Amino acid sequence: MRSRFKQFFDNERSGGIVLLLVTLCSLLMANSSLQQGYLAFWDHPLGGHSLVHWINDGLMALFFLYIGLELEREIYQGELSHVKKASLPIFAALGGMVVPALIFLMFNHGTPTQSGAGIPMATDIAFAIGILSLLGNRVPLSLKIFLTALAVIDDLGAILVIAFFYTQTLSMIYLALAMGIFLVLIVLNRQKVMHLAPYLIGGTAMWYCLLHSGVHATLSGVLLAFAIPFRDGSSKTPSARLLHFLHKPVSFFILPLFALANTALVFNMNADSLLQPLTFGILAGLFLGKPLGIWLFSLASVRLKICALPSGIRMSHLLGAGFLGGIGFTMSIFITLLALQGPDLINVAKMAIIGGSLLSGLTGYLWLDRLLRKAHPPH
Repeated sequence: MRSRFKQFFDNERSGGIVLLLVTLCSLLMANSSLQQGYLAFWDHPLGGHSLVHWINDGLMALFFLYIGLELEREIYQGELSHVKKASLPIFAALGGMVVPALIFLMFNHGTPTQSGAGIPMATDIAFAIGILSLLGNRVPLSLKIFLTALAVIDDLGAILVIAFFYTQTLSMIYLALAMGIFLVLIVLNRQKVMHLAPYLIGGTAMWYCLLHSGVHATLSGVLLAFAIPFRDGSSKTPSARLLHFLHKPVSFFILPLFALANTALVFNMNADSLLQPLTFGILAGLFLGKPLGIWLFSLASVRLKICALPSGIRMSHLLGAGFLGGIGFTMSIFITLLALQGPDLINVAKMAIIGGSLLSGLTGYLWLDRLLRKAHPPH
């Protein structure tokens, strides 16, 4: 398990570095002499939809499939397989979702932007782990595992938020067809069908039905993940094979492509357009709400003896992890696209997400660096 965790951690670290580079590249291109052509490229029509639409509704379904497979592995064999192991990151993730949403609503309740309460609830696992990895071997393994489990549970929370709160008008026929396909895939699982082909074909059909149902099509990825046989979790099982296959395309192609397409922001906004409740809600939710919620819920669960702190870390370490949890980025931008209407509001939200994520990441790094220097002073 430690070997598999190390592999996952190293992979996510690389993915986080790539995401950072492509985001900087996208921002530079959108604000250079290439601006007009660069922006037009993402809006280029392809098969009746824009290129960015295919990325957000199509390729991101594969990202959610990857997340679903990770969740499945953690539930069956990983940090979420035992109540004692899972309880602390579960409580922490719950706080990291509830408090940012409440802070956002403090600024936006009763306004047209209140539907964006889910935006500061998300954590970008690749960026968060990427920043933590910059601290090197001084980081206790238990803290790495805590942050990874927290981010995975956070992804599950984001998936549920999307499913329940950002569903459009339902088409019951298409929804029934999608659920029928899902049940067929579950039956194949129970009948121990171990070939991936039937699941991938069924998953594609389920994606098509959900795309026309009003429920966001990317959720088909999560449903498909839990329909694919896990069995003993060995490298030969369909779930493990697909997880291994998807890692590099998701980390080094799909997520960077999503970042390129969705961070093409032109810095031509004046102060008045940015100084609004939406901006304050996202910034405060990510930079203050995330660490506060993660730390408070962790402290309460430990004080009430529901959970125990893992060996080698203190509550101050969890505060640092909480700041890293405030790096929303990928999932926050994804929820923004579902929650808000109009390019102006979406661009303001994206600017706030980038600002809040940058502040959170920098603060988390400096906080943990200071703690770890005290614990491991240089010789």
